[in-house]
Amino acid sequence: MEETILNVEGMSCEHCVKAVKNAVSALPGIEKVAVDLKNKSVTVKYHPAESTLDEIKSEIEEQGYDVVG
Repeated sequence: MEETILNVEGMSCEHCVKAVKNAVSALPGIEKVAVDLKNKSVTVKYHPAESTLDEIKSEIEEQGYDVVG
């Protein structure tokens, strides 16, 4: 199990929070997704054998947000 914090640009409202949470949560091996609008971050707890960090980032970007850093 790993936990990572991603900096995500473009999120501004509760719709953004739900879009990111639902998209990332749908991936296999995701235990927890927490979105912090104020800090522009997404914390993900996941099993790397089931979903990679690149897959998580891609899923966020497919929702229209930019993963930076």
